[in-house]
Amino acid sequence: MQVIDSRREGSTRRSFYIGAIYGIWAAIAASLTLPAFAYLLFPPKARREDEWVEVGDVTKLAPDTPVEMSFRRNRVDGWKITSEKSTAWVVKHSDNTVTAFGPQCTHLGCAYHWDERKTEFLCPCHNSLFAVDGRVVSGPAPRPLDRYETKIEGKKLLLGRLREGDKA
Repeated sequence: MQVIDSRREGSTRRSFYIGAIYGIWAAIAASLTLPAFAYLLFPPKARREDEWVEVGDVTKLAPDTPVEMSFRRNRVDGWKITSEKSTAWVVKHSDNTVTAFGPQCTHLGCAYHWDERKTEFLCPCHNSLFAVDGRVVSGPAPRPLDRYETKIEGKKLLLGRLREGDKA
């Protein structure tokens, strides 16, 4: 007849459960601390390449007539990527080149519009007037309208970065 030592069997079971509990706590601690260390020690890589956004078909634009076109652009802020809606005033010239202006007045950032009657861009807040080429005609605006970098691929108009208008 064989005698089984219950203390030895119980201590083995107890040590297994204690080891399992410690293992579960270690897994929980690792799953919480590793992302925190990665967040603190490895900042996101800033995108430096120029991103071009498709705005529309160039063939549908009438020469020397500004058209407000809307588009979506992704903005990267750390790990967060936000899709933002924006607009540009696009003018197709008679030589098939395209100029795209930013949507804000250079005085205080108000939204301006194309005045068909005057054939000028008008900022209604402080009465700044801009010519079809973006230069200041009158008003308190200190510089011409800001311009997007433009590129045409086939029939598609692509916009790049917004550049500050040169002082006149």
